[in-house]
Amino acid sequence: MVPVISIVGRSNSGKTTLIENIIPIFKERNLRVGTIKHDAHRFDIDHEGKDTWRMAQSGADKVLISSKDKIAMIEKPIEEKSIHELIQEHFQHVDIVITEGYKQSNIPKIEVIRFNLPIIPKSNNLIGIVDNRIEENNPIKTDVEVFDFNNYIQIANFIVKYLFSTK
Repeated sequence: MVPVISIVGRSNSGKTTLIENIIPIFKERNLRVGTIKHDAHRFDIDHEGKDTWRMAQSGADKVLISSKDKIAMIEKPIEEKSIHELIQEHFQHVDIVITEGYKQSNIPKIEVIRFNLPIIPKSNNLIGIVDNRIEENNPIKTDVEVFDFNNYIQIANFIVKYLFSTK
């Protein structure tokens, strides 16, 4: 199984900002990175009127668009797939997968908090917290690793050490 870490936290806590800042660090280390964003609501990434949208609207269960640079697939699953199924089906050729969300999964998690209380209990595989209050000498009290929000290198180092030393 590909090593996977989930970045969790409240809405607008900085999860995506953290992910987009640690990906380049992994890329500098020649790691192929995959990401999965969990959405508890309905989402739409297609554009009304475009060919792929029209194909999906006509009833296609799976629509794939490809070019020499990109491949995208839109699928109407019979039931929601688990994170492990998604990784196994779509991420065989990456070195690390970063998910955003999947709070209820058993995946190792780093929670991003900003002026809010943590939401993930330790028993749910929480391995670290990213907190912007460290500079204010108001760090959260916990028995997991705590990182300053802007210390992306330290966070990336921790993730690599955790994922690749526990394989």
